[in-house]
Amino acid sequence: MRFPDVEEMILPALEAGLMLAEAQMVIAMRMAGLAGLWPMAPHEGFLMVAEKVEAGHAAASAALVAGMRGGNAGQVALAAIAPVRQQTRANARRLMGN
Repeated sequence: MRFPDVEEMILPALEAGLMLAEAQMVIAMRMAGLAGLWPMAPHEGFLMVAEKVEAGHAAASAALVAGMRGGNAGQVALAAIAPVRQQTRANARRLMGN
């Protein structure tokens, strides 16, 4: 039996934690925008729904490819997290005005 190394366990956890923190910031800014307290583009409501489908599909595809290439559990997890993290990072930057 092979035990996972630290990199295989820690990197996916760090990426997931960063993604979750960015997602919480995006949710807060979007809720504030819907309440009129934060500047938000009119099409943001559409993006809130549409981006989930695209990111979910990209995450599933990336995980499948990583697994089929023989990646370990950490590599598969990182591949699955990457498209979602890319979207949350882009959303946070856009909503903060950067």
